[in-house]
Amino acid sequence: MLALGGVALAVLVGVLVAPLFQKAIRELSLPLQYQAVIRQQAAAKHLDPALIAAVIYAESKFDPRTSRAGAEGLMQLLPQTAAYLATRSGGTGFSPNDLATPEVNIAYGSYYLRYLIDHYGGQVMPALAAYNAGVTNVDRWLAESRVDAHAFVITDVPYPETRAYVERVLRAQSDYRRTYARQLGYE
Repeated sequence: MLALGGVALAVLVGVLVAPLFQKAIRELSLPLQYQAVIRQQAAAKHLDPALIAAVIYAESKFDPRTSRAGAEGLMQLLPQTAAYLATRSGGTGFSPNDLATPEVNIAYGSYYLRYLIDHYGGQVMPALAAYNAGVTNVDRWLAESRVDAHAFVITDVPYPETRAYVERVLRAQSDYRRTYARQLGYE
């Protein structure tokens, strides 16, 4: 009888702890923070909230740090890119320190993502490649694909790091949409 009580207790603990354990694993492997900011910026910039979350995940895994190249914050923006975006979007008084503020960083990163998607005629794949490798490179790759008279595809990206980045963002976008549907405003 005592053994049966121990088994029942173990099952009860398992039932209560398993969801918490699963949530902890999900938050480590696919973190999400600043959902309200992401939803707000997605609505303002006409972007998929899961795409913004996926770019943050690929850039910083929601850990705002400065990269070796000097990119800063959650969406890993270079200060000179952010200064350009601040001017272009009508911002005043930009300071590189602003990139440490998650709301500002996500706003600028989302603005830049929208700018790139518009630059590439609504195509997300070249926009993501440009977010990683720069507009000049992607414009050149697109021009080269036009010379060969074929549509620009991921295999046209000559940088393995950028190909992997684009694939990681697109995979994470799908994962965020599925895993965090409620938090990102899909439900």
